[in-house]
Amino acid sequence: MHRSGAVMAWNVFKFCTALRGLGSIMILLVLGVVGVTYYAVVLTNYGPALYDGGFDSFLAFVVLLLFHGLLVMLLWSYFSVVLTDPGSVPPNWRPVVDEERGESDPLSGSDYSALQSDSSNPRIRYCRKCNQFKPPRCHHCSVCGRCVLKMDHHCVWVVNCVGALNYKYFLLFLFYTFLETSLVTLSLLPHFIAFFSDGEIPGTPGTLATTFLAFVLNLAFALSVFGFLIMHVSLVSANTTTIEAYEKKTTPKWRYDLGRRKNFEQVFGTDKLHWFLPGYSEEDKRRIPALQGLEYPSKPDFDSEEF
Repeated sequence: MHRSGAVMAWNVFKFCTALRGLGSIMILLVLGVVGVTYYAVVLTNYGPALYDGGFDSFLAFVVLLLFHGLLVMLLWSYFSVVLTDPGSVPPNWRPVVDEERGESDPLSGSDYSALQSDSSNPRIRYCRKCNQFKPPRCHHCSVCGRCVLKMDHHCVWVVNCVGALNYKYFLLFLFYTFLETSLVTLSLLPHFIAFFSDGEIPGTPGTLATTFLAFVLNLAFALSVFGFLIMHVSLVSANTTTIEAYEKKTTPKWRYDLGRRKNFEQVFGTDKLHWFLPGYSEEDKRRIPALQGLEYPSKPDFDSEEF
């Protein structure tokens, strides 16, 4: 029994290590799909159409304008997710509030020692892997090997965890990816239909194959990303994460559900000018503690022992 447990732990470790290596490949795959799509849309089809004159030139101009605008926002959001730390527990972080007694006084040193040695105490959450206390809504990521603030999931596509500090950027990445891939799918649809017509199709075999591949890839991404986008919209509306939604699936009430508008502001802030940008205004970062990942407002009348 002990040996099988050791083998299982070793296999899990190998799996986590493989995910770290896979992430770098996924970034190259994303850039590869962007490159193929750019070649098919801009260089092969709609770029040359700018010189055709008439309605074809106008249509090509509109498609290229939308394509480049969405591409900039997509890549900006994507690399914001990749390069932004999702949020880690500050060194020597300690909870300020005693949840069990309902007092606002910090716990004493003796309380900390007792809590650390007693894992069954529900007053506070403690990570034995990191040997530190865990703030509310914080979870340990086995791939990153650390606790992540308001962890949603570890995403191999961005080689990073999705947590408190980059969750908005991840949602914007999904949003702009869906818009971009939908635009590409619609713009290349006439060229895709032409493959199955009896008429002669202009272009070399290489350009035709690239157009066909770009259409299929963008259609597949549009459909899959749409599903993820709908799922995360429902999570934001309930002010929960993927992990929390799984953990509380048998709990009808949720302490952090403040209503759809306030739930939305806990992720996107209150400044409307920044809603569609991968960033926050300084005022929002100052006024909304949840954007820092350590403190979260909850229903004042919510009676729960969960922390």
